[in-house]
Amino acid sequence: MADFDEAYAIIAGHEGGYVNDPDDRGGETYKGISRRFHPQWAGWKRIDSAKAKPGFPAVLDDDATLGNAVKRFYKKHYWDKFSGDALREQEIAVELFDTGVNMGVRRAVRFLQESLNLLNRDERDYKDITADGVFGPVTLRVLRTYLRQERHSRYLLRLMNILQGDLYVTAMRADPPQEKFARGWLSRT
Repeated sequence: MADFDEAYAIIAGHEGGYVNDPDDRGGETYKGISRRFHPQWAGWKRIDSAKAKPGFPAVLDDDATLGNAVKRFYKKHYWDKFSGDALREQEIAVELFDTGVNMGVRRAVRFLQESLNLLNRDERDYKDITADGVFGPVTLRVLRTYLRQERHSRYLLRLMNILQGDLYVTAMRADPPQEKFARGWLSRT
C-alpha cells in the first residue's frame, strides 16, 4: 500500500515555508497551505502570533506543533480525499497527492480518470469512466485493472503529467506574470 509519510516528505520538499507573493494566486501561504483557500486552518493563528517575534518567518521552522498541524492538514485535505491508503502503487499516490496539493484534488483525480480512459485501447481493456474528479470505487477498480494488465504505471503517469503541464502552459499564456513559477511547476511535472 502507498505510504503517506513517504509521499509527504516529497511534497514538503516542494512547498517551502512562509510566502506572501502578490503574484501567487494562493496569496499568503505556509508550506503550501493558502490562507485564501483555507482561512479557517488553525495554523494561521500560530503564524499570526509569530509575526511579531524576531526572526520571522524562520522561527516557524522550529514550531513542532505547527509542523504537525501542516502534516495533518495535508493528510485530511489531500491524501484522504483520493483514498491514498487504498492505492497499491506509491508513484501514482505521490502523483495524485502532489498534483492535488498544487491544483486541487478533483483536478488531479480528473487527470487520472482522463488518462485511464485514453489508455483503455478504445474501451477494449475496460469501459471509459466518468472523468468527474471524484475518486470512488469505480476509479479504484479501473486503476487496478489497468495496472494488472499493464504491469507498470509509466504511461499513466506520463499522460497525467502531460495534462498537468498543459494546464501550467495555459495559465502562463493567459497570465504572463505566472511565468515566474514555471520552474517550480515543471519540477512537479
